[in-house]
Amino acid sequence: MNPRLTRNQQKTICSQLGNVRLQLLYKASVHGFTGAAFHQQCDNRCPTVSVGYNASGFVFGGFTKQPFSQSEQYVCDNQAFLFTFSGEKLLKYPVTDPAYAVRMIGNSGPYFGEALVLVNASQAVVYNNPGSYYNFNAAEVHGNDLNLTECEVYQVEEIKEFERPWRTITWESKKRTELMESIKSYKPTINSVSQVRVLLIGPVGAGKSSFFNSINSVFRGHVTSQAITGCSATSLTTQFRSHTLKAGREGKPLPIILCDTMGLEESMGAGLNIDDISSILSGHLPDRYQFNPSAPLHADAHGYRKSLSLKDKIHCVAYVVDGCKVSIMPTKLEEKLDAIRKKVNLMGIPQLLLLTKVDEACPLVMKDVRNIYKSGYIKQLMQELGARIGVPLSCIVPVKNYSEELELDTNCDILLLNAVIQMLRFADNYFDEISDRFSNVELKDCEEFEQQIS
Repeated sequence: MNPRLTRNQQKTICSQLGNVRLQLLYKASVHGFTGAAFHQQCDNRCPTVSVGYNASGFVFGGFTKQPFSQSEQYVCDNQAFLFTFSGEKLLKYPVTDPAYAVRMIGNSGPYFGEALVLVNASQAVVYNNPGSYYNFNAAEVHGNDLNLTECEVYQVEEIKEFERPWRTITWESKKRTELMESIKSYKPTINSVSQVRVLLIGPVGAGKSSFFNSINSVFRGHVTSQAITGCSATSLTTQFRSHTLKAGREGKPLPIILCDTMGLEESMGAGLNIDDISSILSGHLPDRYQFNPSAPLHADAHGYRKSLSLKDKIHCVAYVVDGCKVSIMPTKLEEKLDAIRKKVNLMGIPQLLLLTKVDEACPLVMKDVRNIYKSGYIKQLMQELGARIGVPLSCIVPVKNYSEELELDTNCDILLLNAVIQMLRFADNYFDEISDRFSNVELKDCEEFEQQIS
Protein backbone atom coordinates (compact mmCIF):
# COMPACT_ATOMS: atom_id res chain seq x y z
CA MET A 1 0.00 0.00 0.00
CA ASN A 2 1.21 3.46 -0.84
CA PRO A 3 0.34 6.13 1.74
CA ARG A 4 -1.57 9.12 0.46
CA LEU A 5 -0.22 11.27 3.24
CA THR A 6 2.81 13.00 1.74
CA ARG A 7 6.28 12.69 3.21
CA ASN A 8 6.21 16.33 4.35
CA GLN A 9 2.80 15.87 5.95
CA GLN A 10 4.04 12.79 7.79
CA LYS A 11 7.06 14.75 9.02
CA THR A 12 4.84 17.58 10.23
CA ILE A 13 2.61 15.22 12.20
CA CYS A 14 5.58 13.33 13.63
CA SER A 15 7.13 16.60 14.80
CA GLN A 16 4.16 16.91 17.17
CA LEU A 17 4.62 13.42 18.59
CA GLY A 18 8.36 13.04 19.23
CA ASN A 19 10.97 10.77 17.71
CA VAL A 20 8.51 8.60 15.78
CA ARG A 21 7.49 7.39 12.33
CA LEU A 22 4.11 6.46 10.81
CA GLN A 23 3.28 2.93 9.62
CA LEU A 24 0.18 2.58 7.41
CA LEU A 25 -2.33 0.09 8.86
CA TYR A 26 -5.61 0.76 7.08
CA LYS A 27 -6.49 2.28 3.72
CA ALA A 28 -10.20 2.42 2.96
CA SER A 29 -9.79 2.24 -0.81
CA VAL A 30 -7.91 -1.05 -0.32
CA HIS A 31 -9.59 -2.65 2.72
CA GLY A 32 -13.06 -1.13 2.38
CA PHE A 33 -15.07 1.82 3.71
CA THR A 34 -16.56 -0.24 6.53
CA GLY A 35 -16.23 -0.36 10.29
CA ALA A 36 -15.47 -4.08 10.12
CA ALA A 37 -12.52 -3.54 7.75
CA PHE A 38 -11.19 -0.70 9.89
CA HIS A 39 -11.36 -2.73 13.11
CA GLN A 40 -9.82 -5.80 11.49
CA GLN A 41 -6.73 -3.78 10.55
CA CYS A 42 -6.49 -1.43 13.52
CA ASP A 43 -7.89 -2.95 16.71
CA ASN A 44 -5.44 -3.15 19.62
CA ARG A 45 -2.94 -0.95 17.74
CA CYS A 46 -1.77 2.31 19.28
CA PRO A 47 -0.97 5.15 19.24
CA THR A 48 -2.59 6.01 15.90
CA VAL A 49 -3.11 8.88 13.49
CA SER A 50 -6.35 8.72 11.47
CA VAL A 51 -6.61 10.78 8.30
CA GLY A 52 -9.54 11.68 6.06
CA TYR A 53 -9.38 13.12 2.56
CA ASN A 54 -12.17 14.77 0.57
CA ALA A 55 -12.64 15.99 -3.00
CA SER A 56 -12.24 19.59 -1.83
CA GLY A 57 -8.58 18.86 -1.10
CA PHE A 58 -8.78 18.89 2.71
CA VAL A 59 -6.55 16.56 4.75
CA PHE A 60 -7.77 16.19 8.33
CA GLY A 61 -8.14 13.69 11.15
CA GLY A 62 -7.16 12.89 14.70
CA PHE A 63 -4.58 11.36 17.03
CA THR A 64 -5.15 9.04 19.99
CA LYS A 65 -2.80 7.05 22.18
CA GLN A 66 -5.59 4.58 23.02
CA PRO A 67 -5.96 1.24 21.18
CA PHE A 68 -9.09 0.82 19.06
CA SER A 69 -11.70 -1.79 20.00
CA GLN A 70 -15.42 -2.50 19.54
CA SER A 71 -16.46 -2.07 23.17
CA GLU A 72 -19.03 0.68 22.33
CA GLN A 73 -17.52 2.66 25.26
CA TYR A 74 -15.80 6.04 25.58
CA VAL A 75 -12.13 5.94 26.56
CA CYS A 76 -10.08 8.66 28.22
CA ASP A 77 -7.14 10.24 26.42
CA ASN A 78 -5.73 13.58 27.56
CA GLN A 79 -3.30 13.67 24.60
CA ALA A 80 -5.91 13.22 21.85
CA PHE A 81 -6.34 15.96 19.28
CA LEU A 82 -7.96 16.66 15.92
CA PHE A 83 -6.03 18.35 13.13
CA THR A 84 -6.18 19.73 9.63
CA PHE A 85 -3.59 20.95 7.16
CA SER A 86 -3.60 24.56 6.03
CA GLY A 87 -1.05 24.35 3.24
CA GLU A 88 2.00 22.80 4.92
CA LYS A 89 0.96 24.08 8.36
CA LEU A 90 -0.73 21.75 10.85
CA LEU A 91 -3.65 23.18 12.85
CA LYS A 92 -4.39 21.28 16.11
CA TYR A 93 -7.58 21.09 18.14
CA PRO A 94 -6.91 19.40 21.54
CA VAL A 95 -9.60 17.40 23.30
CA THR A 96 -11.60 19.53 25.73
CA ASP A 97 -12.98 16.66 27.82
CA PRO A 98 -10.42 13.81 27.92
CA ALA A 99 -12.93 11.34 29.43
CA TYR A 100 -14.81 11.36 26.12
CA ALA A 101 -11.84 11.64 23.78
CA VAL A 102 -12.49 8.49 21.73
CA ARG A 103 -15.45 6.17 21.37
CA MET A 104 -15.14 2.55 20.26
CA ILE A 105 -17.95 1.88 17.78
CA GLY A 106 -18.07 -1.37 15.81
CA ASN A 107 -19.77 -0.19 12.63
CA SER A 108 -17.68 2.97 12.14
CA GLY A 109 -14.10 3.99 11.61
CA PRO A 110 -12.09 6.30 13.91
CA TYR A 111 -14.58 7.92 16.30
CA PHE A 112 -13.35 11.03 18.13
CA GLY A 113 -15.81 11.77 20.92
CA GLU A 114 -19.00 12.95 19.29
CA ALA A 115 -17.10 15.56 17.29
CA LEU A 116 -15.61 13.83 14.25
CA VAL A 117 -16.11 10.33 12.84
CA LEU A 118 -14.38 8.97 9.75
CA VAL A 119 -16.20 6.23 7.78
CA ASN A 120 -19.37 6.91 9.75
CA ALA A 121 -21.83 3.99 9.90
CA SER A 122 -19.68 2.09 7.37
CA GLN A 123 -20.10 4.77 4.71
CA ALA A 124 -17.49 6.90 2.93
CA VAL A 125 -18.66 9.94 4.87
CA VAL A 126 -17.73 12.06 7.88
CA TYR A 127 -19.87 12.73 10.94
CA ASN A 128 -19.25 16.27 12.12
CA ASN A 129 -20.26 17.97 15.38
CA PRO A 130 -17.96 20.88 16.40
CA GLY A 131 -17.90 21.70 20.08
CA SER A 132 -18.64 18.22 21.31
CA TYR A 133 -15.50 17.38 23.33
CA TYR A 134 -13.37 19.13 20.67
CA ASN A 135 -13.65 22.78 19.61
CA PHE A 136 -13.00 23.42 15.93
CA ASN A 137 -14.28 25.32 12.94
CA ALA A 138 -15.84 22.86 10.48
CA ALA A 139 -15.13 25.02 7.42
CA GLU A 140 -11.50 25.28 8.49
CA VAL A 141 -11.10 21.56 9.13
CA HIS A 142 -12.78 20.03 6.07
CA GLY A 143 -14.56 22.81 4.20
CA ASN A 144 -17.93 21.27 5.12
CA ASP A 145 -17.31 18.58 2.51
CA LEU A 146 -18.36 15.46 4.41
CA ASN A 147 -17.79 12.94 1.61
CA LEU A 148 -14.55 10.96 1.91
CA THR A 149 -12.39 10.07 -1.08
CA GLU A 150 -9.98 8.18 1.19
CA CYS A 151 -9.39 7.30 4.82
CA GLU A 152 -6.12 6.05 6.30
CA VAL A 153 -5.00 5.00 9.75
CA TYR A 154 -1.31 4.97 10.70
CA GLN A 155 0.30 3.44 13.74
CA VAL A 156 2.76 5.75 15.49
CA GLU A 157 5.99 3.84 16.09
CA GLU A 158 8.72 5.13 18.37
CA ILE A 159 12.16 5.11 16.82
CA LYS A 160 14.45 3.17 19.12
CA GLU A 161 17.88 4.59 19.81
CA PHE A 162 20.65 2.21 20.79
CA GLU A 163 22.93 3.27 23.62
CA ARG A 164 25.93 2.22 21.55
CA PRO A 165 26.27 2.17 17.75
CA TRP A 166 25.63 -1.30 16.31
CA ARG A 167 28.36 -0.63 13.72
CA THR A 168 31.69 0.96 14.46
CA ILE A 169 32.44 4.16 12.57
CA THR A 170 34.84 7.05 13.21
CA TRP A 171 33.41 10.55 12.75
CA GLU A 172 36.56 12.66 12.36
CA SER A 173 37.96 14.78 9.55
CA LYS A 174 41.17 12.76 9.86
CA LYS A 175 39.19 9.62 9.03
CA ARG A 176 37.70 11.34 6.00
CA THR A 177 41.20 12.12 4.73
CA GLU A 178 42.36 8.54 5.36
CA LEU A 179 39.43 7.13 3.41
CA MET A 180 40.06 9.47 0.47
CA GLU A 181 43.74 8.54 0.36
CA SER A 182 42.90 4.84 0.57
CA ILE A 183 40.61 5.18 -2.46
CA LYS A 184 43.14 7.21 -4.43
CA SER A 185 45.92 4.69 -3.83
CA TYR A 186 43.83 1.58 -4.49
CA LYS A 187 45.03 -0.81 -7.21
CA PRO A 188 43.10 -3.87 -8.44
CA THR A 189 44.85 -7.16 -7.75
CA ILE A 190 44.77 -8.08 -11.45
CA ASN A 191 47.28 -5.99 -13.35
CA SER A 192 45.28 -5.76 -16.58
CA VAL A 193 42.52 -3.86 -14.75
CA SER A 194 43.28 -0.28 -13.77
CA GLN A 195 39.79 0.79 -12.67
CA VAL A 196 37.02 -1.07 -10.88
CA ARG A 197 33.68 -0.83 -12.67
CA VAL A 198 30.65 -0.66 -10.34
CA LEU A 199 27.14 -0.89 -11.75
CA LEU A 200 24.40 1.10 -9.99
CA ILE A 201 20.91 -0.42 -10.26
CA GLY A 202 17.73 0.76 -8.60
CA PRO A 203 14.20 2.14 -8.91
CA VAL A 204 13.46 5.53 -10.42
CA GLY A 205 14.30 8.29 -7.94
CA ALA A 206 16.29 6.08 -5.57
CA GLY A 207 19.43 8.20 -5.95
CA LYS A 208 21.80 6.41 -8.37
CA SER A 209 22.87 9.55 -10.22
CA SER A 210 22.86 11.50 -6.97
CA PHE A 211 25.27 8.98 -5.48
CA PHE A 212 27.76 9.61 -8.30
CA ASN A 213 27.32 13.38 -7.91
CA SER A 214 27.89 13.06 -4.17
CA ILE A 215 31.09 11.01 -4.49
CA ASN A 216 32.26 13.39 -7.19
CA SER A 217 31.55 16.29 -4.82
CA VAL A 218 33.68 14.78 -2.07
CA PHE A 219 36.73 14.54 -4.33
CA ARG A 220 36.12 17.89 -6.04
CA GLY A 221 35.86 19.66 -2.69
CA HIS A 222 32.44 21.20 -3.38
CA VAL A 223 28.92 20.10 -4.27
CA THR A 224 28.63 19.16 -7.96
CA SER A 225 25.80 18.07 -10.23
CA GLN A 226 27.41 16.46 -13.26
CA ALA A 227 24.89 13.63 -13.66
CA ILE A 228 21.27 14.62 -14.32
CA THR A 229 19.07 14.32 -11.23
CA GLY A 230 15.67 15.52 -10.16
CA CYS A 231 12.11 14.45 -9.36
CA SER A 232 10.26 12.49 -12.01
CA ALA A 233 7.91 9.52 -12.26
CA THR A 234 10.10 8.07 -14.99
CA SER A 235 13.85 7.68 -15.21
CA LEU A 236 15.85 10.86 -15.92
CA THR A 237 18.78 8.65 -16.89
CA THR A 238 18.02 7.26 -20.36
CA GLN A 239 21.56 6.32 -21.38
CA PHE A 240 24.16 3.93 -20.05
CA ARG A 241 26.81 6.15 -18.52
CA SER A 242 30.30 5.27 -17.33
CA HIS A 243 31.22 8.05 -14.92
CA THR A 244 34.92 8.51 -14.19
CA LEU A 245 35.81 10.25 -10.94
CA LYS A 246 38.79 12.55 -10.55
CA ALA A 247 40.84 13.53 -7.52
CA GLY A 248 40.24 17.26 -7.80
CA ARG A 249 39.30 19.46 -10.73
CA GLU A 250 42.36 18.54 -12.78
CA GLY A 251 43.45 15.53 -10.79
CA LYS A 252 44.11 11.98 -11.89
CA PRO A 253 41.19 9.61 -12.52
CA LEU A 254 40.31 7.54 -9.47
CA PRO A 255 40.56 3.74 -9.67
CA ILE A 256 36.75 3.37 -9.79
CA ILE A 257 34.13 3.97 -12.49
CA LEU A 258 30.47 4.27 -11.51
CA CYS A 259 28.18 2.97 -14.24
CA ASP A 260 24.71 4.47 -14.18
CA THR A 261 21.65 2.79 -15.70
CA MET A 262 18.09 3.70 -16.51
CA GLY A 263 15.90 3.44 -13.41
CA LEU A 264 13.77 0.38 -12.74
CA GLU A 265 10.01 0.88 -13.08
CA GLU A 266 7.14 -1.23 -11.84
CA SER A 267 5.31 -1.69 -15.15
CA MET A 268 6.46 -3.93 -17.97
CA GLY A 269 8.01 -2.22 -21.00
CA ALA A 270 9.11 0.75 -18.89
CA GLY A 271 12.43 1.62 -17.29
CA LEU A 272 15.51 -0.59 -17.51
CA ASN A 273 14.93 -3.75 -19.55
CA ILE A 274 16.02 -6.73 -17.45
CA ASP A 275 17.22 -8.50 -20.61
CA ASP A 276 19.87 -5.78 -20.96
CA ILE A 277 21.45 -6.71 -17.62
CA SER A 278 23.57 -9.58 -18.96
CA SER A 279 24.93 -7.34 -21.73
CA ILE A 280 25.74 -4.60 -19.23
CA LEU A 281 27.49 -6.99 -16.82
CA SER A 282 29.54 -8.50 -19.65
CA GLY A 283 30.66 -5.07 -20.83
CA HIS A 284 28.93 -5.04 -24.23
CA LEU A 285 27.21 -1.67 -23.75
CA PRO A 286 29.16 1.38 -24.92
CA ASP A 287 29.10 4.60 -22.95
CA ARG A 288 26.03 6.71 -23.77
CA TYR A 289 24.10 3.74 -25.14
CA GLN A 290 20.45 4.81 -25.42
CA PHE A 291 18.21 2.40 -23.53
CA ASN A 292 15.07 1.02 -25.15
CA PRO A 293 12.71 -0.29 -22.41
CA SER A 294 10.67 -2.30 -24.93
CA ALA A 295 13.57 -4.04 -26.69
CA PRO A 296 16.88 -5.43 -25.34
CA LEU A 297 20.27 -4.74 -26.89
CA HIS A 298 21.22 -7.01 -29.82
CA ALA A 299 24.69 -8.02 -30.97
CA ASP A 300 24.18 -6.22 -34.30
CA ALA A 301 23.17 -2.93 -32.66
CA HIS A 302 25.26 0.15 -33.33
CA GLY A 303 28.11 0.44 -30.85
CA TYR A 304 27.74 -3.12 -29.49
CA ARG A 305 31.17 -4.17 -28.19
CA LYS A 306 32.00 -7.73 -29.18
CA SER A 307 35.67 -7.88 -28.28
CA LEU A 308 35.90 -7.67 -24.51
CA SER A 309 38.44 -8.05 -21.75
CA LEU A 310 38.18 -8.20 -17.97
CA LYS A 311 38.60 -4.43 -17.64
CA ASP A 312 35.37 -3.90 -19.62
CA LYS A 313 33.23 -6.08 -17.36
CA ILE A 314 31.29 -5.06 -14.27
CA HIS A 315 33.24 -6.02 -11.15
CA CYS A 316 30.64 -5.13 -8.50
CA VAL A 317 26.90 -4.39 -8.50
CA ALA A 318 25.36 -1.88 -6.09
CA TYR A 319 21.58 -1.79 -5.71
CA VAL A 320 20.32 1.66 -4.73
CA VAL A 321 17.08 1.83 -2.71
CA ASP A 322 15.24 4.79 -1.19
CA GLY A 323 15.05 4.33 2.59
CA CYS A 324 11.65 6.05 2.66
CA LYS A 325 10.11 3.48 0.32
CA VAL A 326 11.31 0.15 1.67
CA SER A 327 8.00 -0.79 3.29
CA ILE A 328 5.96 0.29 0.27
CA MET A 329 8.12 -1.22 -2.48
CA PRO A 330 5.71 -2.59 -5.12
CA THR A 331 5.73 -6.37 -5.56
CA LYS A 332 6.49 -6.15 -9.28
CA LEU A 333 9.50 -3.93 -8.61
CA GLU A 334 10.72 -6.38 -5.99
CA GLU A 335 10.33 -9.19 -8.53
CA LYS A 336 12.44 -7.26 -11.05
CA LEU A 337 15.20 -6.76 -8.49
CA ASP A 338 15.07 -10.46 -7.63
CA ALA A 339 15.38 -11.42 -11.32
CA ILE A 340 18.38 -9.11 -11.70
CA ARG A 341 20.02 -10.48 -8.55
CA LYS A 342 19.76 -14.01 -9.93
CA LYS A 343 21.44 -12.96 -13.17
CA VAL A 344 24.24 -11.28 -11.21
CA ASN A 345 24.66 -14.36 -9.02
CA LEU A 346 25.03 -16.59 -12.07
CA MET A 347 27.91 -14.42 -13.25
CA GLY A 348 29.61 -14.54 -9.84
CA ILE A 349 29.67 -10.78 -9.40
CA PRO A 350 29.58 -9.51 -5.78
CA GLN A 351 26.63 -7.36 -4.77
CA LEU A 352 25.99 -4.74 -2.14
CA LEU A 353 23.09 -2.45 -1.39
CA LEU A 354 23.07 1.31 -0.82
CA LEU A 355 20.23 2.59 1.36
CA THR A 356 19.71 6.26 0.46
CA LYS A 357 17.71 9.15 1.97
CA VAL A 358 18.27 7.81 5.48
CA ASP A 359 17.84 11.29 6.94
CA GLU A 360 14.37 11.60 5.41
CA ALA A 361 13.44 8.10 6.61
CA CYS A 362 14.46 8.61 10.24
CA PRO A 363 14.06 11.78 12.38
CA LEU A 364 16.94 10.61 14.58
CA VAL A 365 19.27 10.66 11.58
CA MET A 366 17.73 13.89 10.30
CA LYS A 367 18.76 15.44 13.61
CA ASP A 368 22.35 14.17 13.30
CA VAL A 369 23.67 11.83 10.60
CA ARG A 370 26.07 10.40 13.20
CA ASN A 371 23.06 8.67 14.74
CA ILE A 372 22.83 6.39 11.70
CA TYR A 373 24.11 3.32 13.55
CA LYS A 374 22.26 4.20 16.76
CA SER A 375 18.92 4.15 14.99
CA GLY A 376 16.91 1.00 15.60
CA TYR A 377 14.60 2.00 12.76
CA ILE A 378 17.42 2.20 10.22
CA LYS A 379 18.67 -1.21 11.32
CA GLN A 380 15.13 -2.56 10.98
CA LEU A 381 14.86 -1.08 7.48
CA MET A 382 18.15 -2.65 6.47
CA GLN A 383 17.10 -6.05 7.83
CA GLU A 384 13.75 -5.87 6.02
CA LEU A 385 15.41 -4.79 2.79
CA GLY A 386 18.04 -7.53 3.02
CA ALA A 387 15.35 -10.16 3.49
CA ARG A 388 13.29 -8.87 0.57
CA ILE A 389 16.13 -8.52 -1.91
CA GLY A 390 18.22 -11.40 -0.64
CA VAL A 391 21.43 -9.81 0.64
CA PRO A 392 22.90 -10.10 4.17
CA LEU A 393 23.02 -7.11 6.50
CA SER A 394 26.81 -6.97 6.10
CA CYS A 395 26.27 -6.10 2.40
CA ILE A 396 24.00 -3.11 3.11
CA VAL A 397 25.48 0.37 3.49
CA PRO A 398 23.38 3.45 4.40
CA VAL A 399 24.35 6.75 2.79
CA LYS A 400 23.13 10.32 2.58
CA ASN A 401 23.52 11.87 -0.85
CA TYR A 402 23.89 15.59 -1.37
CA SER A 403 20.56 16.92 -2.64
CA GLU A 404 19.85 20.41 -1.29
CA GLU A 405 23.15 21.31 0.37
CA LEU A 406 25.56 23.90 -1.02
CA GLU A 407 28.49 22.92 1.19
CA LEU A 408 30.07 19.57 2.03
CA ASP A 409 29.58 17.90 5.40
CA THR A 410 32.35 15.74 6.88
CA ASN A 411 29.94 13.19 8.36
CA CYS A 412 28.06 12.72 5.09
CA ASP A 413 31.40 12.37 3.30
CA ILE A 414 32.51 9.62 5.67
CA LEU A 415 29.34 7.59 4.98
CA LEU A 416 29.79 8.03 1.22
CA LEU A 417 33.49 7.16 1.28
CA ASN A 418 32.83 4.06 3.38
CA ALA A 419 30.41 2.93 0.67
CA VAL A 420 33.13 3.30 -1.96
CA ILE A 421 35.60 1.38 0.20
CA GLN A 422 33.09 -1.48 0.41
CA MET A 423 32.76 -1.46 -3.38
CA LEU A 424 36.52 -1.77 -3.79
CA ARG A 425 36.67 -4.59 -1.24
CA PHE A 426 33.89 -6.45 -3.03
CA ALA A 427 35.69 -5.97 -6.34
CA ASP A 428 38.81 -7.47 -4.76
CA ASN A 429 36.71 -10.50 -3.84
CA TYR A 430 35.70 -10.80 -7.48
CA PHE A 431 39.30 -10.60 -8.69
CA ASP A 432 40.41 -13.11 -6.05
CA GLU A 433 37.73 -15.53 -7.19
CA ILE A 434 38.90 -15.23 -10.78
CA SER A 435 42.52 -15.77 -9.81
CA ASP A 436 41.57 -18.84 -7.77
CA ARG A 437 40.02 -20.37 -10.86
CA PHE A 438 43.43 -20.47 -12.51
CA SER A 439 46.35 -22.18 -10.88
CA ASN A 440 48.89 -20.34 -13.03
CA VAL A 441 48.69 -16.75 -11.75
CA GLU A 442 51.50 -15.84 -14.11
CA LEU A 443 48.82 -15.58 -16.81
CA LYS A 444 47.46 -12.37 -15.30
CA ASP A 445 49.03 -10.17 -17.93
CA CYS A 446 48.59 -12.57 -20.83
CA GLU A 447 46.09 -12.54 -23.65
CA GLU A 448 45.26 -16.16 -22.90
CA PHE A 449 44.05 -15.23 -19.43
CA GLU A 450 41.84 -12.47 -20.81
CA GLN A 451 40.30 -14.85 -23.35
CA GLN A 452 39.54 -17.48 -20.72
CA ILE A 453 37.71 -15.12 -18.39
CA SER A 454 35.80 -13.25 -21.09
